[in-house]
Amino acid sequence: MSAETLAARAEDAGLNAAAPREQRWLDGWLVRYSPGKAKRARCINAVAEGRLALDERIALAAAVYRDAGLPMFVRITPYTQPPSLDADLAARGWASLDDTRVMLAPALAPELVHEAEAPAPDGFTWNRLDAEAFADAVGELRGSPASQRIAQAQRLAGSPVPYSALALVRQADGAIVACGQVAVEAEFAGLYDVFCAPAARGQGHASRLCRRLLGLAMGQGARVGYLQVEADNLPARAIYRRLGFADAFAYHYRQAPEV
Repeated sequence: MSAETLAARAEDAGLNAAAPREQRWLDGWLVRYSPGKAKRARCINAVAEGRLALDERIALAAAVYRDAGLPMFVRITPYTQPPSLDADLAARGWASLDDTRVMLAPALAPELVHEAEAPAPDGFTWNRLDAEAFADAVGELRGSPASQRIAQAQRLAGSPVPYSALALVRQADGAIVACGQVAVEAEFAGLYDVFCAPAARGQGHASRLCRRLLGLAMGQGARVGYLQVEADNLPARAIYRRLGFADAFAYHYRQAPEV
């Protein structure tokens, strides 16, 4: 499979894994308006050119976000249609934000499959988490409000792509020091919401967690890894590179100006 095909399939897998219940089609735009934290679940993905004039589509989408009480974002990728949309929105005063990289591991290392059964480091244990427990755990680490935690739990519970979530728990006090999840669709494994408590960083926990999640995914038939990470998150990107990931493409968001 060519690098271009892998990247396009990873984009499809990412769209599927992030699908919320709150979404609708609007003349070639996939309009998502989940109240959760993940911007990918509350933005517009312009996947077809459509037939309406751009300003008309913007007005229709703006009504959706206004009713949902959310700001309006458009996600700009190499697959955005039409390709001129980024420039068209910039000309209308839409701000650019959240420069992000999609990283791919075209062939996950075979030895990762054994990480699914590797013991936790001394003084720690692995816990499997359901959607509600995971949303609460990562929300606690991030300081997310209850409304966002509830929205994420609902999205994960209703996801068309199954997730497996893990937490690395310190036995002495039951504190979660790292957590994350992996979504598996066909041979694609997507790492999501990998987060390490600030006080526990630099101790290898995030790397250990990612290896275990990928090992679990390989046990389900996954052979290709993908993830999304902010471009300036250099420590995370270094971890992912050591696991065999490399940049495949970039995306960013455009935010509608306040009116």
